[in-house]
Amino acid sequence: QLRQLFGSAVPAFPPKFYLAMTKSMADERRSQLEQYLQNVTLDSNITNSDVFIGFFRKLQQDTFKIQTQRAFLDVYLADGSNIRLDIQTSDTAERILEVASCKMRLSRELIKYFSLFFFQDHDDGVLSVVKKVADFELPYVSLQSMKELHCKLGIRKWYMDPSLDTLLMDCRASLNLLYIQAVQEVKRNWVKPTEGQMQELEFLQKNANKAKFLELIREVQFYGYVRLDPCICDYPEEGCSADIYVGNNEINCCIKLPTKQTKEVSFKINRLKSWQVTFLGAAKDGEDDTLELRFEYNDSGTWQWIILYTKQAFLLSSCLKKMISEQMMKAAKKGQEMEIKMPESTKNSEKSSIQQKQVIHSSFISRKRFWVRPNEEDCVFEKIREEDL
Repeated sequence: QLRQLFGSAVPAFPPKFYLAMTKSMADERRSQLEQYLQNVTLDSNITNSDVFIGFFRKLQQDTFKIQTQRAFLDVYLADGSNIRLDIQTSDTAERILEVASCKMRLSRELIKYFSLFFFQDHDDGVLSVVKKVADFELPYVSLQSMKELHCKLGIRKWYMDPSLDTLLMDCRASLNLLYIQAVQEVKRNWVKPTEGQMQELEFLQKNANKAKFLELIREVQFYGYVRLDPCICDYPEEGCSADIYVGNNEINCCIKLPTKQTKEVSFKINRLKSWQVTFLGAAKDGEDDTLELRFEYNDSGTWQWIILYTKQAFLLSSCLKKMISEQMMKAAKKGQEMEIKMPESTKNSEKSSIQQKQVIHSSFISRKRFWVRPNEEDCVFEKIREEDL
C-alpha cells in the first residue's frame, strides 16, 4: 500500500527465507526488518499517511490485545504535577500532545517546541528520560507494555538550542513549562551553575521572577542538554564508564577509566559522520534490554567507531538528529538573510558558493538518514473536536 502511494520513496521490503531458518538467518532477518522500519520512518510524508498510522495503530493494539475504548491518561509536567486527559486508547502521541497543550492554553504555534517522553522517576530522586515518544505511537498502549519499568508519560521541551527559549517567553503557558523544567534540572544537578550563579538563581526563584531566571540559566553549563544515565563505553579503552550530556552540538562525556582516573571528552557534531542503534539482546531477570549506539567520529584526522552501551540509545539518536536539524535550519535561515541583504549585483557571484555550502550540508545529512529517527511532523490541531477537550 505504501508503494502504491509513495512509489520509490519507500525502500524495498527485505526478502523472505522460504526454507527453515537457522539462528543466524533469523538474526539477519530481524536486523533487515529493523533496518527497513527505520528507513521507512525517515520520511514524514509516509509517517503522516493514513496507511502508515493505521497499520501501526493496529499493530500496537493487536500486539498487546488492547481494543479501542475510552480511557484516562495522565500526562506529567516537570514539577511532578499532572494533567488528566479523557482519551481513546487508539489516540496517537501527536493527538494527545495537542489535547494536553489545549488544556494548558499553550499557543498552537508553539506546540512544535514540545514533545511527549517516557520517563522513570526513581525513589532516590534520579530522573531517567527513557525515550521520546514517536508521533505515530500510541502512548496508552506503550505504557501498558512498559508496566514493569514503572514509566510515566511527560511533556518536556524538545529542542537542543537554548537560544530558542526566547521564542517562547511571550506565552504564559510555554514560559511556565520552561521554568518548571529548568528549576527541576537545577534541583537534580543536571546543570552545573557556579556558586554565584546558584545564589542568584535561588534569589530569582524565591521572588518567582521566571523570565529573569530563564535568562540567567541560559548562561549555566549544561543548560539545554539532555542528561543520560551512567553507561559503558569503549573510549578511550574498553570497559570505561561515562556520564553523558547531549546538547550544544556535542556529546559531552565524563569518562571514568579502569585506573579510576576521570577524563572529560567532547565529541563535536560537525566531526561525526554517521551513527547506528543496535539491539543486542532481550532483557534477562528484570534487567534492561541491551542497546548500543555507535558513531563514526573524526578524532585527530582519523575516523573511528565509538560505542556507547546504553538503554537510552534511541533517545540519544533522537537528540543527535535534532541537533543536526537545528543546524540545518540555522544555515538555511542565514542563507535567506544573506540573499535578502545582498545587493543584486553580487547575488550571482555568491550564488555558486552558497549552493555549494547547501550541497555540503545536504550530503552531511544524507549519510545519517540511514540511521536516524523520524522528523517532527506537521501540526494537526484542527482535527481536535470540542468533545476531545
